[in-house]
Amino acid sequence: MARGMKAELERQGLRVVMTRNDDSNPSYDDRASMANGYRDAIFISLHIATTGTVGSVRAYYDQMSAPYVPPADAASSPGKPALSVAPGLNSWNEAQRPYLNASHRLADLIQIELAQKFSGSGDTSLGAAVRELRSVAGPAVAIELSSVSGPDPDTLANAAAAPLADAIAQAITAFRAATPGGAKQ
Repeated sequence: MARGMKAELERQGLRVVMTRNDDSNPSYDDRASMANGYRDAIFISLHIATTGTVGSVRAYYDQMSAPYVPPADAASSPGKPALSVAPGLNSWNEAQRPYLNASHRLADLIQIELAQKFSGSGDTSLGAAVRELRSVAGPAVAIELSSVSGPDPDTLANAAAAPLADAIAQAITAFRAATPGGAKQ
């Protein structure tokens, strides 16, 4: 399904880089590192669920699980070096924090498009503590297809890939038009 979406997104003029092309399972940090290596990237994590309303699709943005607490400095931990981050840089586990509003806006735009293409899908995105988004330094969204089924995997992938890609492409176009000069808050 992801390969079909990639082809459709590229057909619509978007550049797509996949973090995996097979059944390998790179770590969340490896995936984030790849995404963070591209300027002005938008990260989309695709998931298939066995729960939820059959055939519905939901977009999620990261809702950090806890408020940011700066690491303790060396004075409070005698004998241990400080683990603080240099001014102007974000901790790896906090990379998404400056992009939370942008990710939320993107997820809402995607969800509006998804609701038009997949009946039973809600009109608004949801915030959740999504681990795979936390280390991405840019707009990042998870998309989950619920309880999808079909006579065979190819039929299922072909049926869902084009409408998913179309919804994503339309939302990205609207997002970029509304966010000139950068995607941070």
